[in-house]
Amino acid sequence: MNGVPDTRDLVLVGGGHAHALVLRAWGMDRLAGARVTVINPGPTAPYTGMLPGHVAGHYGRDALEIDLVRLCRHAGARLILDKAVTIDRARREVHLAGRGPVAYDVASIDVGITAEMELAGFDAHGIGAKPLDVYAARWRQFLERAVAGEVAPDVAVIGGGVAGCELAMAMAFALRGASVAARVTVIEAGPQISGMGAAARRKISAAMAALGIKVRVDARVVEVTADRVVLEDQPPVIAGFCVGAAGAFPHGWIAQTDVPQRNGFIEVGPDLGVTGDPALFAVGDCAVMPHAPRPKAGVFAVRAAPVLHHNLRAALTGGRRKTWQPQKHYLKLISLGGKSAMAENFGVSVKGAWLWRWKDRIDRKFMDRLADLPAMAAPVVAGEVAQGVGEILAAKPLCGGCGAKVGRGVLSGALQGIAPATGDVVTGAGDDAAVLRQPGGGFQVISTDHLRAVVQDPAQMARIAAVHALGDIWAMGAQPQVVLAQIVVPQMSAALQERSLVEITREANAVVTAAGAQLVGGHTTMGAELTIGFTVTGTRAEMPLTVAGAQDGDVLILTRPLGSGVILAADMAGQADGRDVAAALAVMGQPQHREAAVLAKVAHAMTDVTGFGLAGHVQAICAASGMDVVLWRDAVPVYAGARALSEAGVSSSLMPSNRADAPVLGADDPLLFDPQTAGGLLAAVPKTQVKAVLAALKAQGCEGHQIGQLSRGSGVLTLR
Repeated sequence: MNGVPDTRDLVLVGGGHAHALVLRAWGMDRLAGARVTVINPGPTAPYTGMLPGHVAGHYGRDALEIDLVRLCRHAGARLILDKAVTIDRARREVHLAGRGPVAYDVASIDVGITAEMELAGFDAHGIGAKPLDVYAARWRQFLERAVAGEVAPDVAVIGGGVAGCELAMAMAFALRGASVAARVTVIEAGPQISGMGAAARRKISAAMAALGIKVRVDARVVEVTADRVVLEDQPPVIAGFCVGAAGAFPHGWIAQTDVPQRNGFIEVGPDLGVTGDPALFAVGDCAVMPHAPRPKAGVFAVRAAPVLHHNLRAALTGGRRKTWQPQKHYLKLISLGGKSAMAENFGVSVKGAWLWRWKDRIDRKFMDRLADLPAMAAPVVAGEVAQGVGEILAAKPLCGGCGAKVGRGVLSGALQGIAPATGDVVTGAGDDAAVLRQPGGGFQVISTDHLRAVVQDPAQMARIAAVHALGDIWAMGAQPQVVLAQIVVPQMSAALQERSLVEITREANAVVTAAGAQLVGGHTTMGAELTIGFTVTGTRAEMPLTVAGAQDGDVLILTRPLGSGVILAADMAGQADGRDVAAALAVMGQPQHREAAVLAKVAHAMTDVTGFGLAGHVQAICAASGMDVVLWRDAVPVYAGARALSEAGVSSSLMPSNRADAPVLGADDPLLFDPQTAGGLLAAVPKTQVKAVLAALKAQGCEGHQIGQLSRGSGVLTLR
């Protein structure tokens, strides 16, 4: 930030409410020198306050999900989509399920709780009310099947506390609203529904009765099966959907660590710091404060967030920490299924539609705080400047990835002075890779590529850059051979340099090894921003594929969607849906060796779709092969969210030059000119082989899309 080198790593494990609020505050006032990492299984985190309303059908999925991708972009943090499995406090590392450990100087844990129960059959046939996102997804699936008549609308909720009753009413209301005769039963081990005063209990009981919900008390669950909940000394409860809401249970992995804890919950002091560990904090339902025990409720995490934010900064700077004393009494607002709610505090309870509207305003205000983030500010240059500076600064911000490439027209002009291939060089500049004859026979191909970072995570960026560079080798139908890395890391402390390079090397090596090649070294330096590149070589016994071999009648097959440039440009500006960003990045990080193996056997010409967009790369095949092409707009695959962003006017900084360099007749589609990072392979395949190729790709778990057909011509592109 502003040229200040990073010296300390802050790691936030979990995307709970407190961490979300910390990220928002962090983005408003970043701490210079602190590098922030967030670890969470998914790109969004559910807001507990709106879950019952979502289950009942009052809110869509988007309304209750906190977009962690946007929050992390706002805060300048990297987001790692993975699950923590343990913490090594001696080495100060968080270990993850799907990648290597992440080091920290200061860390905080906000992973919530689980409602998974140790009951016979529950793992196979039940679902805990927490984690909320897992439960919400399973509920949506069950509701759709119940409405379609595929399953009986029998629901059981184990646990008659506030959470269990609230979810039971929400599910019963949703089923009734869908004209399904719901049969919902709440199972409570005690003599009555719990967690509320007598007056509130009467109101809740009446609301549940009005929805046809039955309550079983003094009921001990013995087993959960596919179609019933078996009780001790009572008839079973028929249920195809069983929800566990009987108490709060800690995540099992925490119990396996040496973190101070009580019954699996992390023990923290008044400053939210883990007992005896100055580098570790915990907050929310996963933590317990022995000096001030409180129920598990989201209100405490929300109110603890400002103190956590202050103390994290204090731990990173050596400052003084604050203490936090949670309130003894708090307002409970309980949804009653429909748009009505009950409020309870100090033993007094009231209910009505106006309370639901009040709760709705509170919930929406909270979510608006996390969604209403400032737009990226345009650069401002004070004083006198040379002509042309204003025009460049007024244009779109420079993108990362392939969106930062130089335009094809500019590049072609610069390459005109290069001498044609001679001697052992069969082909030079102009294709995906240069082709060299090997002394012992066969051919070698060589290429180089590098990317400005599109994400804050060095490991994920290394994976994408490696896949992107290897695409040139796969496009030639060659087997990757050796790889050299070129890495520019921002100025930072020696410790953070080592951590970054370890992560980059580990992830790059995994991609390279999976492709059957070897990472043999490279060059590393410090610079203004993270940039990762690779020089790659490959071998092929026969002449490698080029863009020049396409034939009349060939069909174009594309292996990946378009739109990564639009999505990444929108992400930079804080305008993209985090789920769309995460989905696109996941595809971009997947190697394409299986696709290449299938296509290389039959393709007449092949390339990979990268910076010049689909139109530019199709034109390269057409110009080199003497072909025209008709592209089928509706057949071209597009990343989720990319079409809507494009229609809203979002585009990458390279889009205008791509459009100018590869004109297309007929219909218009800006996504044809969208620069792709780690884009799909584009192959010209004989029409007679298309069906077999698509089947072979599917058998390998890969995608293949017929997007157009070639005919003899002079390089004209038409979109229909």
